Amino acid sequence: MSSGRYHRRSDIRIVISEFISLDGVVQAPGGAEEDTDGGFQHGGSSMPFFDPEVMGSSIDEASKRTDALLYGRRTWQVMAGAWPERAGDPFADWINAVEKHVVSNTLSEADLTWAPTSLIRGADLPAAVTALRERPGRDVNVMGSSLLARWLLGEDLVDEMYLMIEPIVLGGGKGIFPIDGAPVRARVRHHVGDGRAGLPVPAGPLDRLPPRSSRNGPIRCLRRRAQPTRGPLPKGAAGPARWLARPVAAAVTCAGDDAGANWTG
Repeated sequence: MSSGRYHRRSDIRIVISEFISLDGVVQAPGGAEEDTDGGFQHGGSSMPFFDPEVMGSSIDEASKRTDALLYGRRTWQVMAGAWPERAGDPFADWINAVEKHVVSNTLSEADLTWAPTSLIRGADLPAAVTALRERPGRDVNVMGSSLLARWLLGEDLVDEMYLMIEPIVLGGGKGIFPIDGAPVRARVRHHVGDGRAGLPVPAGPLDRLPPRSSRNGPIRCLRRRAQPTRGPLPKGAAGPARWLARPVAAAVTCAGDDAGANWTG
C-alpha cells in the first residue's frame, strides 16, 4: 500500500469517516435514492441505528478536530442538497461554513453552489492531497465518498479511520478497502458503545503486513458474538440480515492511479 511517493509526516491528518455495515458496505447509508449503482436496494440502512447520544456526540467531537472536508462528487452533491436548508443547529452551521473540496471530472465551477467549495480534478488529486497535508492545521475529513476513500487508502494517505459500524449485514454493495490481496493492520485507538445503536470505531494507523507466505499464524480480528434478531429467511427471500450487536465507537490510526477516474463516490 505504501508507494513511497508521499511523506507520511505532516501537521494535517487525513481522516476517513464512514457509516459501515458488518460486511463492509458503505453505500447509500442515508437514503433510498442516495446511490443505487449496481441495483443497490438497501439505501438508508444506517438510519434505524443512529443514536444521537453515541454517534452524534462522536461526530461532533470529530468536527471540532476538522479544518476541511474532502468529498467525491456524488457525496458532495448529496450533502450540498441537504445541509444548506438546515442552518440553525450547531452541526449544520459548522458543515455549511467549513472549507470543502470536491474531486470531480464532471462538475464545473458554476456547479459549486455550496460555498466555500473548491474543485479538484482527478488528475490533480495527488498534488492537491499533498498540498493539504503539508499545510499547518487540523484534520481533513473524508465523509462517505467510497471511491475517493479507497484511493486514499490504496495510496497510504490515511492517518485515521472513523468507522460507525451498523449492526446489519447488507450482502453486497460498495466498500472502501482495497481488494489487492495485501493484508492491512490497524490499531484501535479508542471505542465507545451503549448496546443500542451503530458502533463508531476510529482506527489507525494502517500497516501493510508481509505476504501470507512469510507470516506465522492467522490474521487476528476482534470479533463480537452476535445473535440474529429473527429466524432464517424463508426460502427465496432476499434482504439484509439484522443482528443484535453491541454498538461501538472507536478510532483506528493508520501508519506507515486511478487519478483520472470519474470521482463519483
